[in-house]
Amino acid sequence: MSGSHAEVDPLLRPLLHSFDHARLDLAHWTEGMSAEEIWARPFGLGAVGFHIRHIAGSAERLFTYARGEMLTEQQFTYLREEERVASGSREELLAQLTVTFDWIAAAVRALDPATLGEPRTLGRKRMPTTLAGLLVHIAEHTQRHVGEAIITAKVVRAGGFE
Repeated sequence: MSGSHAEVDPLLRPLLHSFDHARLDLAHWTEGMSAEEIWARPFGLGAVGFHIRHIAGSAERLFTYARGEMLTEQQFTYLREEERVASGSREELLAQLTVTFDWIAAAVRALDPATLGEPRTLGRKRMPTTLAGLLVHIAEHTQRHVGEAIITAKVVRAGGFE
């Protein structure tokens, strides 16, 4: 609803808006958090750092499927390490997210909207979907994890990470 990305086809714009909102919300809700707070897991919740890392990794993996490709071993390795390896400062994680979002946004801008109905498959099970379905899923999955990161950040700030 921001009116941004007016140069992009209206059917492609929602993903870019999702990325914009994710960046703003994550930057706002993590402002001033230490690395210890970013990686805290209060009450067994996923760490804020995990959610930021997972947003970037999952968006990149899902966009691989949107391009009609299968994941590489490097992508599988990153997936396995997203939650297990608790490293990276707020700034490093947000920078990584920006790089991923910018790369995907540039590729989305180059898409022909006439191809949105083209079939794609998702995952090792090759679940059927379409290019549009994958772009929508990237946006929804991004927002889901942004919400989880916000909740965890609020709990950590309230002192729930001891």
